[in-house]
Amino acid sequence: MKTKSTSQSAFFNLRVLIGLFVVLAGVFLALVGLGTFSGLTASSAQAQQNHKIINIQGLPPGFDCATIHEKGIDKMEGLRAGVIMIACGEATGGSASPYPAFSQLLNAVAAPLAYGGTDVDLVTGTETSPHIIQSETYSTANPDNPDQICVAFNDSRGATVNNFSGISCSTDGGTTFTRVTNASGQSPFANTFGDPVVLYNKPTGTWFTVWLDANGSCTLGGYKSTTPTDPNSWTHFCVHTNGGDDRESGWADNNTSSPHFGNMYVSWNDFNVGGGALQVRVSTDNGSTWTQHGITSSFIRDVQITGDSATGNVYIAGMDEGGGGFPHNDTNKIFRSTDGGNTWVNTYTGTPFPGPGARVCSDNAYFACMFSDQGGFWRHEGWGEPAAFNGVVHLVYAQHGTGADTGDVFYIRSTDSGVTFGAPFKLNTDSTTRPQWQPNISVSPAGTLFATWYDARESTSCTKGNPGVPCYRMWSRESTDNGATWLADMTFSDVVTPLPGQSDPNIVTGYAGDYDYGSAIASAHLSSWDDGRVAIGGQSQQDTFFDQQTVSSGGNIVLQARVVAQGTEHRVQMKWSPANGGTVNVLRNGASIGTTPDDGQAVDKTLGTQTGSFTYQVCETDTGNCSNEVTVQVP
Repeated sequence: MKTKSTSQSAFFNLRVLIGLFVVLAGVFLALVGLGTFSGLTASSAQAQQNHKIINIQGLPPGFDCATIHEKGIDKMEGLRAGVIMIACGEATGGSASPYPAFSQLLNAVAAPLAYGGTDVDLVTGTETSPHIIQSETYSTANPDNPDQICVAFNDSRGATVNNFSGISCSTDGGTTFTRVTNASGQSPFANTFGDPVVLYNKPTGTWFTVWLDANGSCTLGGYKSTTPTDPNSWTHFCVHTNGGDDRESGWADNNTSSPHFGNMYVSWNDFNVGGGALQVRVSTDNGSTWTQHGITSSFIRDVQITGDSATGNVYIAGMDEGGGGFPHNDTNKIFRSTDGGNTWVNTYTGTPFPGPGARVCSDNAYFACMFSDQGGFWRHEGWGEPAAFNGVVHLVYAQHGTGADTGDVFYIRSTDSGVTFGAPFKLNTDSTTRPQWQPNISVSPAGTLFATWYDARESTSCTKGNPGVPCYRMWSRESTDNGATWLADMTFSDVVTPLPGQSDPNIVTGYAGDYDYGSAIASAHLSSWDDGRVAIGGQSQQDTFFDQQTVSSGGNIVLQARVVAQGTEHRVQMKWSPANGGTVNVLRNGASIGTTPDDGQAVDKTLGTQTGSFTYQVCETDTGNCSNEVTVQVP
């Protein structure tokens, strides 16, 4: 059980800005003589007011606040950009707004659980106000050990020491989590500014986190470990230096049959290039080195990156935000690489659609906010997540609904590797005008899909930070046939949570995280979210929770395959589950090569010296149930 402290230490330690000057080296003036400082001098405060210049004691003349729009900082989503906006007077930091005592309403409005199991709070240990904000989640499991799950998230407990990043890990399959904490009471990710990515690299058994970085000249980097629950085991690595980096995403190719097995990919927006050009870096040596490739020459938002575990193709979902503001139109884009990230093609540009939201965010007129509370709360432009399996590409996103409906969640599907997509399909089936927003999606090796989103259909109103007003819960929808059809949308999280507040003065007041990244392994779909059910000091606060959906067992057989050398010949080893006895028919490139006992394993010894791509599938001879198809490359 975690304990929540109500200490009211609200001192804003401006050491946070040291990291900002380092990580935005291309945006800021050159900095020398970095040292300890305690705050803005009186003269610098006056200069900021009159000339938009921040001069910080112990540093040369700093950042010209008048260049915020020129440098694209108003378009950036990361927490470091938020601190700049606050320091320049362009935005306000969060503050607590305690509400009077309330009666617990959560259970009264709870509906029977449909998808998932019991929600698990990711935030364990003591918290000290006002640095108690967690948001924006990225969930990953070890495919070789499903009991090992890690969720990375923004965490403001280290806001005064340049550490806005956190991770919680489970060793019991997600039943319990522990927030990884070192002896100083912080996460092991010193000098990082959130925007979470967590990847598992199968060849080395190593966990990688990626953050907005402020270690030396590194502006995009993170920490890696083979024992993620040990806070002392994490060591730093760098992906990119001297950039105006923002909104990163990542994917690791852990399919042993993939031609690019072991590759890791990190995409992001670099505001030092073309006002926010979309970039990607690829590591082919398990994170030792990273090679950069430009995707666009101008600003297209990096929504998320993913890959097709069956083919090794990699996909980036981007968004043209139409100049921002509210109302405005968004346009979805898909970029694809078929050669391990060396070259990229914009395969798809969708039809413009109205972005979701209730109003422009008062803290930053570029962004739209989902709620009107206190000048706008929970910025969201419609961003979602892509997924891909066996040449079928999926994308979920949010757009403005009809009339007063501020948001609905839509899904589009491509059966030709992201070139053309079918008509948008609305996943939420409610008849209300209540909002749905910020979706994520994952695909399992069995071809099942699981989409999850924030959904306020069960409430009539929401009030930021008021623990007595239930607002939303997570809803989901599942497909068992790779997106061709969908089961009903049903509840995923256990309760209808209040709309959380935002008390940390180091984070802009309208911020509640910009995305959640869902993922899947053979046994389960994983998802986490920003939840307001835990009240601290009389206010509902941003907290992160986790749940998972077991991969549907409705006849699905999960097949894995890999190539092994046998002298001058090659063989393909196959494993599948469940194995129900009887016999299975083994198919290669759609033709039977024989039957074998349904004991979960077989070897194709008939390839000889053939080379090329071969697609395998097993089908039960009695029921006709078939596994997923797996393509292997024989060199």
